[in-house]
Amino acid sequence: MTSNRTVDILLITCRRPEYTRRSIARLLDTCDAHTRVWLWHNGDHAETLAVTSGFARDPRVHRFHHSPENRVLREPTNWLLGEADGAYLAKVDDDCLVPAGWLDTLRSAHEDEPRFGVLGCWRFQSEDFDADLAAPKIQSFDGGHRILRNCWVEGSGFLMKRGCVEHAGLLRDGESFTGYCIRIAAAGWINGWYYPFLPQEHMDDPRAPHSLLRTDDDLATHLPLSAKQRGVTNLEQWVGQLRASARTVQVAPVDPRTYVGARKKLRRLITRLRGEELRY
Repeated sequence: MTSNRTVDILLITCRRPEYTRRSIARLLDTCDAHTRVWLWHNGDHAETLAVTSGFARDPRVHRFHHSPENRVLREPTNWLLGEADGAYLAKVDDDCLVPAGWLDTLRSAHEDEPRFGVLGCWRFQSEDFDADLAAPKIQSFDGGHRILRNCWVEGSGFLMKRGCVEHAGLLRDGESFTGYCIRIAAAGWINGWYYPFLPQEHMDDPRAPHSLLRTDDDLATHLPLSAKQRGVTNLEQWVGQLRASARTVQVAPVDPRTYVGARKKLRRLITRLRGEELRY
């Protein structure tokens, strides 16, 4: 039986057992009696599968699924959205270390402000934050909570009300989590990063303490999917991409209509004319 404070959290694993071991252990350390962890392993990378299977025996793990095929993120995410019945839903990436107390803080904010939809931990570096730039988007809400408001957050370290899923349903074919969040925002929910930030360590950031990416050769060996999609070939480019993504979310409009229909097309045209890259 679930309570009105139950959180169901998904963590998907695939490769890089060093990251997997750290991320699951940290997540479990932050769990409380109202938390249930769902583990999904993609593919047959033997060492990573062994790590994930070992953690699956932990009593804090509620469900474990092994997909021999490497499924796109939509399928395991919809596994959680479609089958979990907790009051809150969350996801943590296997390359992220969530901070202590993140669940208590985000759940408290959700309880105090019914309009909150998807709230996230911040996975960028402190040097990527520009207080003056972000100030217009930092807003205060009931209970003394503040967030850096945005139509979307990253797909790791977030906490979402079940009501969002009841309205938006599952991720659609070809839909990213960014697009899903924008649909939620368009329905009237308020999304963003809790502020002051709850910093989660993104181990795929070369500046992070536990990153495996210290040289260009390391990057080639452990190339993150988003880096591959953007044609990144060296660490300098990758760090530049991460910094640019952080800047984007600090200036991106909070009106969800900006990202759909004619407004979206106009914004893309203006961006191209300025020689910039649209990062959502």
